[in-house]
Amino acid sequence: MSRAKRHPRPSSKPSPNLQPVGTPRHRYRVRFAKTGLLRWISHRDLANLWERIGRRAELPFSMTEGFNPKPRMQFPSALSLGVESLDEVLDLELREDWPAEKLLERLQTDDQPGLTINSVKKVDLAEGKSQLAAMNYAVSLPDDFTEDDAKRTAVAIEEIKQKLTVSIDRKGKTVTAHVQSQLPILDLQPDKLIARIVIGDGASLKIQDILDLLGASNWPDRGATIVRTGMNLKGETEHS
Repeated sequence: MSRAKRHPRPSSKPSPNLQPVGTPRHRYRVRFAKTGLLRWISHRDLANLWERIGRRAELPFSMTEGFNPKPRMQFPSALSLGVESLDEVLDLELREDWPAEKLLERLQTDDQPGLTINSVKKVDLAEGKSQLAAMNYAVSLPDDFTEDDAKRTAVAIEEIKQKLTVSIDRKGKTVTAHVQSQLPILDLQPDKLIARIVIGDGASLKIQDILDLLGASNWPDRGATIVRTGMNLKGETEHS
């Protein structure tokens, strides 16, 4: 009885993304603006965009381990769809030690519409992952904003400031924030509403929650634009 011949299995080539154990890792903090039509892409699409930008810039990414290695990138806070930002944060890692100025120049040459690279600095890996501490927002007034709207909004703001806490329901759970410490700034200016949201230990307020509390949920439908104007990370002084 003859045995069927066994053909040798074709050797699989190692993934070009695989890196030897102990490959150096160097972390950089990129602050950037996301405006215009780019505000309509999802957080996942934004991550994919940054990966493509890095490939075009020929960055020597440090890769994650496992069967599907990915560039080591981290966003401390996902931006809601439709919200612009003047100050987003991305931490990325390279396997080569580049001067921050070189990385900044390489990223700025990509010239992606709606994406502006504000700054790059090197950070110590020992600091751990960046964690959000606070966010500043500006919301433009609706196109049809009236004097009566202004009066109602001003009254609603004062009512909130007189409270110890405010609560909203989110997906069947109640989110509570201390007004004085977690909503230290809430003000109606002639052309916009401004707010500062400080992150608490649990779930924190979102800018849409603030609009809901003010009875202004429909402002975006009426032409208002929400802009995140600044982000602060734990361990750093106020950035914006």
